[in-house]
This record gives sequence, structure tokens and C-alpha cells, in this order.
Amino acid sequence: MRPAPGLASIRNVTSSHIATKQDLPPTAWAVLGLLSFPGERTGYELKKWADSSLRFFYWSPAISQIYAELRRLEELGYASSARSGPEEVRSKRRYAITDAGREALSGWAADTAEAGPPVLKHGLLLRIWLGHLSEPERLRAMVADHLERTRSELAAVREAMAHAADVPEWAFPALALRWSERRHLAELELGKALLEDLAEAGRHAGAHPGRAGRQAGEDAPTPG
Repeated sequence: MRPAPGLASIRNVTSSHIATKQDLPPTAWAVLGLLSFPGERTGYELKKWADSSLRFFYWSPAISQIYAELRRLEELGYASSARSGPEEVRSKRRYAITDAGREALSGWAADTAEAGPPVLKHGLLLRIWLGHLSEPERLRAMVADHLERTRSELAAVREAMAHAADVPEWAFPALALRWSERRHLAELELGKALLEDLAEAGRHAGAHPGRAGRQAGEDAPTPG
């Protein structure tokens, strides 16, 4: 059965309103940003690059998110794709940014009003905040684990910096990685200071064993 006349055009019009520049989430701009560097890349390659760059200062989207955003970007005309030829054993779809996509991305990148403040969600600190429900040894162990993970991440950042060092097109990503290196170094210092604070809190609790019990009936430690 053939579709009713005009149905295809109606679908195209409807599709063009599904995603607009104003609707694009940061993930879409991040994926388009990955495409803004020279070369064409598959979704898998974009995921690998995000894991070795974006995750150190922003986050790394899941592979499913990357492909969803690639479809959205193609719909908007911000990206194009083509399948590989018979010379490759496995067919791959490679993506590239379009002129319209580069223009839109340049406008978004220059709009400082959309940058917003940094968002901190520190899982370890949330548990420290609830330290009255845990044992001091357990808290110190969590901080020690956090320090170990941070050292591992710092090593990964420095490895990424080494890869970007001699590539002129990656000069600005290298600046972001350098910032990330400093942030991880600061996180190590904060973690060490936190261990000292926990030790001091333990000594204070030992010197005032009845204090914790009295606090249970007091107001929460907030102003007002």
C-alpha cells in the first residue's frame, strides 16, 4: 500500500522540528566538538577519544549516547556520514562535521552565557558528611582508596598529554588536559588534608565521648 500523498513531506517537516539548536544538550555539542578536529571518525573512535580527553574535565558519554547524538546532528545538517567501501573487511560508518555544524559549534563555543558554573558531585564527600554513621577506620580507608584512584587518573591524564604534545591541532585540548592535571594534583592535596582532618576529628571525639550523643538532640548545623 502506497503512503498517502504528502506524507513523506509531513514526516520531514515533523522531523526538522524534533531537534533544534536551542534544544541541543551539552552531549550533542561535545560530540560535534569531537568531530570538529581534522579527519572522519566512527562512533567507536569518538567514544575512545572522549574516554582519553573529555572525561578528565567534563565526562565521557556512553556509546549509545554518542550514536544518538550523531543521528540528531545529522538530522540538523551539522554532521554527515558515509559507509566505508568494500576495501574494508567490516563496513563502518564514518562521521564528519559540516560547514553548518562548524558554524553552529563556533557560535555555541563563543556563548559564555551558556557555560554555567562548575558542578561538583563528590561521592566520597557525601559519605564523609554521613561519617557519624560509619567507623573512623572505614572512612580513612575510603579516602585512601580515593587517593589511589586519583593517582591512577593523574597518570592517565599525563599519558593523554604526552599524546597531544606534538600535534598542533590539539593545542587547545592539551590546555584542557593540563588544567585536568592540576585539578588531580589539587585533589591529591585535598585528600591528604582530609585524612588529617579525620584524624583530628577522631582525637576530638575521643576527648569528648559524650559530645556525639548530645548532638543527636540538637538542631542541624545550618545557619538560621
